[in-house]
Amino acid sequence: MPRLHQVQHPVLLDRITRLRDRSTDQRLFVHLLEEAAFVLAVEATRDLALRPTPVVTPLEDAQGTVLVDSVALVPILRAGLGMLRPFRALLPQAAVSFVGALRQAETLEPSIYLDHITSITRDTSVFLLDPMLATGGTATAVLTLLQKRGAGQLRLVCCLASPEGIRRVHETHPDTVIYVGMVDRELNRQGFLLPGLGDAGDRQFGACPSFP
Repeated sequence: MPRLHQVQHPVLLDRITRLRDRSTDQRLFVHLLEEAAFVLAVEATRDLALRPTPVVTPLEDAQGTVLVDSVALVPILRAGLGMLRPFRALLPQAAVSFVGALRQAETLEPSIYLDHITSITRDTSVFLLDPMLATGGTATAVLTLLQKRGAGQLRLVCCLASPEGIRRVHETHPDTVIYVGMVDRELNRQGFLLPGLGDAGDRQFGACPSFP
C-alpha cells in the first residue's frame, strides 16, 4: 500500500480553499472543516475489511457485506476535534481516544498534556486526526505513544501537510499511511504551513488569530 495518499477530490479542494481564506469566520470554518474531513474519511476507510453476511430486503433474501475491522479514532486536541464528528458518522462503532499536545514556541517540539487512550491492539485500524501536519513533531510523538500502547495499523489523516512533516513521519514511523488533502509549499520559521490556513485550533474555538 502507498504510504502517502493525496486525496484529489473536487469537493475537498473547494473546502480547503475556503478554509484558507482569512475572511472565513469561526462558524463557517468549523462547518467547512467537517465537510473536508468527511471526504477524507471516505477515502481513508477504503481498505477496511469486510465479511459477507445475509440480509433480508423487503422483497427477498440477499447477500451483503459488513465491516469487520476493529477501529479507533484519535483526534489530537484541540484542532483534531473538528474532524471527529464526520469520522464517527461513518464509523459509529469506533472507540474514541484523546491525546492533547502543545507545541513549544521556542523549540517547535511537542509536549503531551493529555493521554486518554482506550484499548488498542495490533489488529485495530487507528485513525489519527489532525487538520495540519506541519513540523511533524506532534504527529510523531503521538504515533510513538500509540505504538507503545499496542497499535500496529496507523493512519494519519490531515487536510494540509508540509513536505518536512511527511518526511519526518515516514522516517520515524515508516509503516504509517498518510491521507492528506493538499501538500503545502513549506514551513515558515515559526513552524506554520505556507500558504497554510493559520492556526486551525484558534480558528475553530474562537481565539483571535494573529494574521500578518
